[in-house]
Amino acid sequence: MTYDLKEFCDETRAILKLDQGDTGREQVRQSLGKLLANKEFVDANCSPDAERGIHTIYHDEETDFHVMTHIYENGTQSPPHDHGSSWAVYGQAVGHTDMTVWARKDDGSVDGHAEVEPADEFRLNPGQVGVFHPGIIHSIKFPDGARFVRVTGTDLNKQRQARYDLTNKTVAVSDPMAHAR
Repeated sequence: MTYDLKEFCDETRAILKLDQGDTGREQVRQSLGKLLANKEFVDANCSPDAERGIHTIYHDEETDFHVMTHIYENGTQSPPHDHGSSWAVYGQAVGHTDMTVWARKDDGSVDGHAEVEPADEFRLNPGQVGVFHPGIIHSIKFPDGARFVRVTGTDLNKQRQARYDLTNKTVAVSDPMAHAR
């Protein structure tokens, strides 16, 4: 029997109920690799005919993790950013994604100022999976047609997240609660 989305979600829920730390996230990373080995799953969710955009294909009410597909026609590069107190596991389905982990050089004592530099770089090819723990600054870059699956610990639209501007050496932190006021 092929490992499918339901099995992945059931296993991820069980993992996170026992361990929401680094070890649990590493187990989720390994499980996502098993899911991406399922050609039927990749074809059904990440095919060239798939609707473009970011789509939540599962949300676990009990532990709040989200499984999303990212389907892009055009390649892009994100600025360095973090996911606040959440985490993200990225699994490559089609094409590749170049990942950069950034280290902050300044001490954070000047509000709005930030200097970051690359600390590590790696490429995710189909079937490969990477994990970014809470607070890790990272950026992604991928070519036209790339597709990946991302699992997050919560709804990132409700998380305070930092975005870093390399040119101006600034950091801006989003306030998702501002939209609720």
